[in-house]
Amino acid sequence: MRTLLAAVLLMFTLPSLADSYIDLYQAGGWPQQRAHFRDALSSAQQRYRNSLPPAIYQALVDNSNQRFTAAGMDQRALAGLRQLSDPQPALAFFQSPLGRKIINAEVLATQREQLAQYAKGVPRSQAGATRRELIGQLSQALPAKEAGAEVSLALASVAADSLSQMMPGLLGGGQAQAMLDNQRQRLMGQIGSDLDNSLLFVYRELSEAELQAFVDFAQSTDGKAYYQAALAALRAGLAVGQSSASLAP
Repeated sequence: MRTLLAAVLLMFTLPSLADSYIDLYQAGGWPQQRAHFRDALSSAQQRYRNSLPPAIYQALVDNSNQRFTAAGMDQRALAGLRQLSDPQPALAFFQSPLGRKIINAEVLATQREQLAQYAKGVPRSQAGATRRELIGQLSQALPAKEAGAEVSLALASVAADSLSQMMPGLLGGGQAQAMLDNQRQRLMGQIGSDLDNSLLFVYRELSEAELQAFVDFAQSTDGKAYYQAALAALRAGLAVGQSSASLAP
């Protein structure tokens, strides 16, 4: 019986182990970033505690917890990542020593303690012309301002989503979408205005040679394909603008 059970479990496990998209999801630091988002969500919920009536606050907590379950976010984001036709080049890059160093730097930057320490902005970085040029190329190649805007919108929209559920019709679909689009553009402008300095800080431990290799990957056909799929995966995982009801399994 024990042997039969092991064989059954093995049949269900092998496809997952052989799934390069799941490997890329892990290597890209997605589970850690999702956990950090959940930390930020918890902080956002606490900020609303004293400014909303108890019933609305509880609806906010319940709805946002339902919307942003770990399993749901992983499932939606992984489905978005599968838009990438060939995950192997990106997987090879992020499993390399340089790739792991990049992901570690990105994961560190979104930890609760780091976000609290630099809530008013990261310090101005001193860098030479070559390093600034490389960072400038990265800021053009990476969808950093788009990703930052989506995360900010996801955190900000939890209250609006709860109010809409309690008072249907409060915002018409077209009006709500227009507000989201305007807010998205505003956030992207804010993030983009200081993006180079932010990236200088996040990747401060990378040498110029490592930055050049990072730029080469980000600007390559494979790198562009990965970051396009990664942005789609992020948007799918956060599901900004979608009702909680539409995300129910």
